[in-house]
Amino acid sequence: MAETRVSSASREAIIGRDRPTLLIGERINPAGKKTLAEALKAGNLAPVRQAALSQVSAGADILDVNVGTFGVDEVALLPRAVGEILKAVEIPLCLDSNRPQALEAALAVTPGKPIINSVTGEERSLATVLPLVREYGTAVIGLVQDDNGIPDSPEERVAIARKIVDRAVEMGIPREDVIIDCLASSLGANTSSGAITLRTIQGVRSELGLNITLGASNISFGLPDRELLNSAFATAAIVTGATCLIANVSCVRPFVLAADLILGRDRRARRYIEAYRARRQPQAV
Repeated sequence: MAETRVSSASREAIIGRDRPTLLIGERINPAGKKTLAEALKAGNLAPVRQAALSQVSAGADILDVNVGTFGVDEVALLPRAVGEILKAVEIPLCLDSNRPQALEAALAVTPGKPIINSVTGEERSLATVLPLVREYGTAVIGLVQDDNGIPDSPEERVAIARKIVDRAVEMGIPREDVIIDCLASSLGANTSSGAITLRTIQGVRSELGLNITLGASNISFGLPDRELLNSAFATAAIVTGATCLIANVSCVRPFVLAADLILGRDRRARRYIEAYRARRQPQAV
């Protein structure tokens, strides 16, 4: 499997099958967070800065940045959010918007090599997002959906992933810069959704050899004890072939470190033991 390298101005993160699983912090996103949404509408970026700091403290390797909510001008606000985050933390960013104009505005002020989240197999998306990936030399997350929606068949999802990477390569984008999101969805709506996603991960890993991500918390929408399901699913996804997860880092990281240790990706168990010791430290009042 090819390695995907992303960076900030001062730090690099490497995503790969034989490397520790990387975590993309998902908390800078107003979806389902009324307080954050209201703050963004008011132009208040203090919660964004605080979320960045807390996720890095929890062990995030990359930060997803999404400011999209009703009543917000993403083209103006996304680059402002990036600027605020860069004052607080040094890790690479994942710029998350379905508006190409907002992505371009944010890319203009983001140092290093960020990730664009995301492109789909839809023709309009391929035509508008991939040129930005090529122009700015970024990595990109490819969602396995197209103009017909999200297929239930793992084979059809893998075919969409193949279409995305083929189109990227045709445009001169290195194939290793495409990370496939196999699209987890709620077990509450379809109890087969977890199995479909895991089979898609297997297919992308074996047929395309690309790095794989997914939103781990999507699996538990509408169900009780969400952290239990999220952590179990994250572990299964890693064993199956996911190499980076978009997640609430403070909740899933202990399980991710445990999975990496079991899979031989944590030499002398150093990361696992360091995290255990950190959790045992008394919390400052």
